[in-house]
Amino acid sequence: MAAVTASMVKELRETTGAGMMDCKKALAEANGDMERAVEIIRENGQAKVEKKAGRVAAEGLVTAIVEGDNVGAIVEVNSETDFVAKNQTFQDYVALVAKQALNSKAADLDAFLAEKWNADESKTVQEELASQIAVIGENLKIRRFARVEENNGFVASYIHMGGKIGVLVDIETDVINDAIREMGKNVAMQAAALKPVYTSRDEVDPAYIEKETEILTAAAKNEKPDANEKILAGMVQGRLNKELKDICLLDQTYIKAEDGKQSVAKYVEEVAKANGAKIKVKSYVRFETGEGIEKKNEDFAAEVEAQMNK
Repeated sequence: MAAVTASMVKELRETTGAGMMDCKKALAEANGDMERAVEIIRENGQAKVEKKAGRVAAEGLVTAIVEGDNVGAIVEVNSETDFVAKNQTFQDYVALVAKQALNSKAADLDAFLAEKWNADESKTVQEELASQIAVIGENLKIRRFARVEENNGFVASYIHMGGKIGVLVDIETDVINDAIREMGKNVAMQAAALKPVYTSRDEVDPAYIEKETEILTAAAKNEKPDANEKILAGMVQGRLNKELKDICLLDQTYIKAEDGKQSVAKYVEEVAKANGAKIKVKSYVRFETGEGIEKKNEDFAAEVEAQMNK
């Protein structure tokens, strides 16, 4: 039996992108034959996909892409570890998923996964995902995607912390220039930083407003039982406005406001006036990597040590 050297393992890893221990085992099974080892890695790919499917994928990347100003797409693709998220092979794959989403007509994730993979139409998106799982050696998941189209303006994008957070903003405007593009990016940065729930108050469910008003009114009466209705109503409205200012993008205090008070809506109005434009921030999409996924607390160093001792 031919000896399996570290340089052989390194070469096979670079060729296939598979994990270190997978490469070592394949080379041992192939008796040191590099071509046969590559075949073994490929043959074992689907079985490994099924084994990895149950493992938690809570790291990964968010990527956004905009084409010709008018169409944008954003995707979140998860991996098990941050190490893989920093891998160029994974990053290139996520970029292709974003490009797929840009041209997709799918209404939901199931339909998206069933589409023909644009980079190789002999496969579906799901089949290409399975191939990447086999190559990269971790469970991967296309978690979500969104596509934004604006024919009367442009789509602005922003990626924060190398792909931890991504935002697309739909902006309707009759003027597009560098100043207005910068405004769009700044609004996207705002959404990334302060995590609003709604674009504007118009989107807030009236039932939510009604319920919050009831709760705030009861609290105000407990605080000031002798206050008249006018004072109580002022207290309630003030507190409700403060809540809405936190959760509505256009009501939030603009993060770059020189006076520390200007709202996002007032900032947009200021830019519109300075450029003789009519501007409306219609909506936004914000993805944060791993948001809402329960992460497993694992000892990565211990896992590596265990693999090395096999």
